[in-house]
Amino acid sequence: MLPSPHRASSGYRICRAIVVAALLCAAPFEQGCRAQQRWPFWDRYAQQIIDGQGRVVDHAGGDRTTSEGQAYALFFALVANDRDHFDKLLNWTEANLAGGDLTLRLPAWSWGKNPDGSWKVMDANPASDADLWMAYSLTEAGRLWREPRYEKLGALLLSRIAASEVATVPGVGTTLLPGPTGFHPEDTTWILNPSYLPPPLLLRFSKTMPQGPWSAILRSVPHLLAPGSGFAMDWLTSSGGTLRPSLAPAQQTAHSGPSIPVGSYDAIRVYLWLGLSDRNTPEYQSLFSATHGMAAYLARAVTPPVQVNDSGAILSPDAPVGFSAAVIPYLHALGMQAQEKTQVDRLAALHNGNGLYGRNGDYYDQNLALFATGWIEQRFRFDREGRLIVPWGQNSPK
Repeated sequence: MLPSPHRASSGYRICRAIVVAALLCAAPFEQGCRAQQRWPFWDRYAQQIIDGQGRVVDHAGGDRTTSEGQAYALFFALVANDRDHFDKLLNWTEANLAGGDLTLRLPAWSWGKNPDGSWKVMDANPASDADLWMAYSLTEAGRLWREPRYEKLGALLLSRIAASEVATVPGVGTTLLPGPTGFHPEDTTWILNPSYLPPPLLLRFSKTMPQGPWSAILRSVPHLLAPGSGFAMDWLTSSGGTLRPSLAPAQQTAHSGPSIPVGSYDAIRVYLWLGLSDRNTPEYQSLFSATHGMAAYLARAVTPPVQVNDSGAILSPDAPVGFSAAVIPYLHALGMQAQEKTQVDRLAALHNGNGLYGRNGDYYDQNLALFATGWIEQRFRFDREGRLIVPWGQNSPK
């Protein structure tokens, strides 16, 4: 464990940052924020979870790597102004998940250890949420670092996403499929995931590629939140024009995991994305209205639920630390200051001796916490056009 003075300092720093965020969240970063060049949490994450080649390793998941992990890490490296890690992450992703050329194909979502002992792509189907975050990180890196190569590669990825991962679904409109294949199993059936559609990213793409489907996809998000009785669901199925919560695709075929539709490890990101969104984002108010169940629950509960069903019943109340991190910006946006502080306090209490969060420092918890603490400490925000705003990039061209 860290010596007690360091633990107290960490908790104080996080709590103080909440107060600063409350005052400055909607305003440009102050001059003092510009001096925050190092991001200690990112440094610890990079040391412990990213290997020397630029591969994000999920130690609790058999040391596998996902395109999601690579994409999130690209975003965090950009926020940290860490060009070295950004390039390593990008190069490893292109070489190992995209067959050596991201201009030709979207990255495979899963890479890991084969039964014969070799390390390889385990599932070549891309994951559209990772693809969106990768395209966004590249285009914003091109703008902020003034590197046209990144911006052009991001634009190519975005064009490929639009061509292969977008569909028009009855009752929903134009929206994002979770991947190119396997999510439209029948002529009248589509499988969707609300957490794959971060409003700030869709907003930015609607500005940079106005001819694309991005504004329409953003308009589809409230429809994807409506079926869950005030809680976001992990997975939905649209069949015959009716949208309803469903099991994950793998669970539908393998009969493993929860036997009923739930909102859990996927859906928690919905609240995070809403909290990070600028209040001028289209559909902003309707998105919060659609998640009233989570707000009402957190008004009386100490921690977020780890699992809730589509009727709003809490199946498991004891969420891991990453869930607490994820709802902090959401609670802040709702003005629920006491509840926000409760989650901040829990996050600080679970800051472990390795500089990560939670007893085991699990990969997914760290990613949720990086988004939340980076935002709390004003290391980044998204503006009314979805642009990434960082203290070190104040003088970058728009």
